[in-house]
Amino acid sequence: MGAEAQQHPLSDERTGIEAYGGSEQRQIVLKVEHLRKKIGRKWIVQDVTFEVREGEVFGFLGPNGAGKTTTIRMLVDLIRPTEGKVMICGYDVRKQPEQALAYVGSIVENPEVYPYLTGWENLQHFGRMLPGVDERRIAEVVEIVGLDQRIHDKVKTYSLGMRQRLGIAQALLGRPRLLILDEPTNGLDPKGIKELRIFIRRLAEEGLAVFVSSHLLSEIQLMCDRVAIISRGRVLAVGSVEELISENSNYIIWELTPRERGVELLKAEGIAVIPDPDQVLDDTILAGMSEQAVVAQMLPDDVQAVLARLVAEGIQVHAVQKINPTLEQLFLELTEGESIE
Repeated sequence: MGAEAQQHPLSDERTGIEAYGGSEQRQIVLKVEHLRKKIGRKWIVQDVTFEVREGEVFGFLGPNGAGKTTTIRMLVDLIRPTEGKVMICGYDVRKQPEQALAYVGSIVENPEVYPYLTGWENLQHFGRMLPGVDERRIAEVVEIVGLDQRIHDKVKTYSLGMRQRLGIAQALLGRPRLLILDEPTNGLDPKGIKELRIFIRRLAEEGLAVFVSSHLLSEIQLMCDRVAIISRGRVLAVGSVEELISENSNYIIWELTPRERGVELLKAEGIAVIPDPDQVLDDTILAGMSEQAVVAQMLPDDVQAVLARLVAEGIQVHAVQKINPTLEQLFLELTEGESIE
């Protein structure tokens, strides 16, 4: 999917992506406003709003039945929204699908390739459907995805990771400004996942806006600049991984003697003490905690005042440590423990 996008004075010659300096100058490539989809009597997507800017990797996370795949299908005009709007590079996908989708390259579900053709022949086949795609452009995308050594081998001999790269090469043929990848790490081994992550980051560094749907939370945390968390058809949170983690559920570990008196004083100060820390902290953190440890949920700005109060009451404070939740913990908290895809 995708045709040759407009060229700009500062465009990268290989990708056709407009280059910009700082993040504050980056243009919005994809804008989704109050997207809703009703199938029969059921609202599959109830309220989805977010923006994706050029040069960033945007993650899309949701538990089973959250409306994630339905949203992606609306982004690429495979199904029509009941309400709401999808704008790509200023074009309304519903009203101006040809203009909007000319800026999009996508892999929804599995890459569509012909196993008995070579990688090059596959790209030639798909390139014939797009204006402005010649042998030179095919050679460029082959270099971009790093398939130079195997591009003339039959696709049936490719590993899953190589097929994913060929699918991305196909999506890049039309010089898109938005790349949509639905679960791109599915079935890949750890080495393949790492290679794909590095590759996606490089595409973003060259100016491409990359929208990634994935159930691998640790990979999203490593790969993405920003993320949207969706549950029951609604976006619950949008922001950078660091922002979402720091703004939600800050945990402070106190090492106190005597512990019981310390817990009483914390509760008296209106601070929530976590009775079962293994529900909110990683095993590696739990392993390093002593018997005097108390896990409290509180604002970091309140630590100094509470520390002074503990000391004034004769409680020994051996250590104070701020712990942010992982993206996985935040995800489970926001979605109330729903399983992920």
